[in-house]
Amino acid sequence: MTSTNPKDPVGQGRVGRPATAVALLFVASMALGASATSAKADLRICNKTSSRIGIAVGYKDQDAWSTEGWWNLPASACETLLAGPLVSRYYYLYAIDYDRGGEWSGRSFMCTQEKTFTIKGIEDCVKRGFERTGFFEIDTGEQRSWTVQLTEPGRAGLGAAASP
Repeated sequence: MTSTNPKDPVGQGRVGRPATAVALLFVASMALGASATSAKADLRICNKTSSRIGIAVGYKDQDAWSTEGWWNLPASACETLLAGPLVSRYYYLYAIDYDRGGEWSGRSFMCTQEKTFTIKGIEDCVKRGFERTGFFEIDTGEQRSWTVQLTEPGRAGLGAAASP
């Protein structure tokens, strides 16, 4: 994870577009394969776009809701967000396109901030000095490993959810 301002990662001001104006698609699919690398149980994200993106993740552990960010992912790259077997069925993601503007967002509101963060709790974000950000939900179907692929607008992705 790199400590970077997700709204302006290299000091090159950019104008964001609302989520409705950028109909970005995402496809969630379980990591498949029999190699030693794919045998690990993780939550991974793959950037299938031609842009650099910043990612935040939200989840509920044994104690409370948590959000973490920012992972900065170059075009056509993958990154493990949470290592080890998944302990929840639902995870939440928010991503921002650094190069072309726009975001992958949703209606599940959680706390974020502009610099690297781990935040416990999703209530009263603004009162606690954080930003209130809409994340989209990922249903892993209680699989132990899951990969999310963020794709360009209008580009269809393939989804698969088979047990290893």
